[in-house]
Amino acid sequence: MGNGKTVADVLFLRPGEGRAYPLGRMNAVFKADHGETENAYSVSEWWLEPHTTGPGAHSHAGNIELFYVLAGVASILAGEAWLEAPAGSFVRIPANVMHDFQNRTDERVGLLNVFLPGGFEENMPAIAAWFAGNA
Repeated sequence: MGNGKTVADVLFLRPGEGRAYPLGRMNAVFKADHGETENAYSVSEWWLEPHTTGPGAHSHAGNIELFYVLAGVASILAGEAWLEAPAGSFVRIPANVMHDFQNRTDERVGLLNVFLPGGFEENMPAIAAWFAGNA
């Protein structure tokens, strides 16, 4: 649960560093989570190989999600609309709004995700184990 850092500490991670969770053709790397943020937020990168579906349409009852497209063109479901979001795009998903993300292109897609408040990352070991057994 984190790396021993607290909200009072500077947190610096180099590219690729963090808690990585392989999810088939998708990979999540958590940069900061409840342990470093007092559960205020979590920050993660999500990388999708070409022509890869995301987690599937879902919503979060008490959480806002922010997505910033780092690389490629992400297809992001926001409510009932699919948004084609090139690198540099930003999307805010309010609580209780159905959402998903996919890579429908021939290039790798990277998303920066901020989850407010934090806590979602506690599910990642079980999610990664499910992908390992079902991907």
